[in-house]
Amino acid sequence: MERGHDIVLFGATGYTGALTAEYLATNAPRELRWAVAGRDRDKLEALRAELAEIDPDRPLPDLLLADAGDAASIRNLAASARVVVTTVGPYSEYGEPLVAACAAEGTDYVDLCGEPAFVDRMYVRHHATAERTGARLVHACGFDSVPHDLGVLFTVGQLPEGVPLHVEGFVRARGTVSGGTLHSALGAFADPGGMLAAARERRAMEGRPEGRRVRIDQRGRPRTRLARGWAVPLPTLDPQVVARSAAASERYGPDFSYGHYAAFRRLASAAGAVGGAAGVMAAAQVPPLRERLGALRPSGAGATEEELANGWFTVHFAGSGGGRRVHTLVSGGEPGYAATSGMLAESALCLWQDELPPTSGQVTPATAMGESLIRRLPRAGVEFEVLRTFED
Repeated sequence: MERGHDIVLFGATGYTGALTAEYLATNAPRELRWAVAGRDRDKLEALRAELAEIDPDRPLPDLLLADAGDAASIRNLAASARVVVTTVGPYSEYGEPLVAACAAEGTDYVDLCGEPAFVDRMYVRHHATAERTGARLVHACGFDSVPHDLGVLFTVGQLPEGVPLHVEGFVRARGTVSGGTLHSALGAFADPGGMLAAARERRAMEGRPEGRRVRIDQRGRPRTRLARGWAVPLPTLDPQVVARSAAASERYGPDFSYGHYAAFRRLASAAGAVGGAAGVMAAAQVPPLRERLGALRPSGAGATEEELANGWFTVHFAGSGGGRRVHTLVSGGEPGYAATSGMLAESALCLWQDELPPTSGQVTPATAMGESLIRRLPRAGVEFEVLRTFED
């Protein structure tokens, strides 16, 4: 279907949205027909003026006015694009109208969402429509969950086919927690019952892969030589995304399991992280405390230039199966904003430009884009490496 734009970036005037716009203005092919969208024309025009300074010879994006609370403007936005990218969160508050519109219009959709309940509810409500129209709804295309989802795919690719496989990921990072991420986490922690209910409803619809087993390993691993320190289970959306990629592909073997951990050099740091996370989860369920925590970093708050320059992340993966073991690494820059905006932009470009396996409905980054996105990500400073292989 002919559309007026190849990519539309919704929420372009927010901090992460502006970084994503700058990435596209710097790295996208010149033939890209794109637009920046939001509800404030003055801010959009100011952003376009900043983008013009990056490369005066490059065509500038169009401007589209759209508001998450205005269903007609959101439907028009979705109908105008081949791919819609959104940074407007928390997604549980603002995200569903755009997901619904993209599903209905057959428009590919990309976001940064790390909210498990939102992802599950969107599957229940809009997956079938997107399958029918051909839309690909791809959540979690930033630090949640591209390095982990594609890192596991990359690791599995180094292991034999047709045998049981086990992979573990160990995450270390220095970066800034974005305001949107903080508010999304507080919202999820505030309603654990709702999160469990959404997961159950999705499982009832989705079922399990026939003749195969896929599991998230939750046993825990206190020590890891791989990441040179201590490890604690990381209760994020990432292992769920990995498991769904594994369920969708026989390449992960007849019996696949994945363990996901945060790695720390010192035991005291690991213990402090566990205690801090428990405290935040408890405080999120008390409205006055939740509001005070949210005020520490409002949605849309950004990072300093120093934080962007000095941030980094690494994810070490240990994979085993069929008599072989492999140690791989995914690494990149500041995860909360710099690397995330690059991963988001490259995901949109990948869906627009690359020859990809035929998929539709709500799909994971690995299922939708896989090896094509792995090849793209070094441009965003995200590298995939095989460090060692072992034969048992």
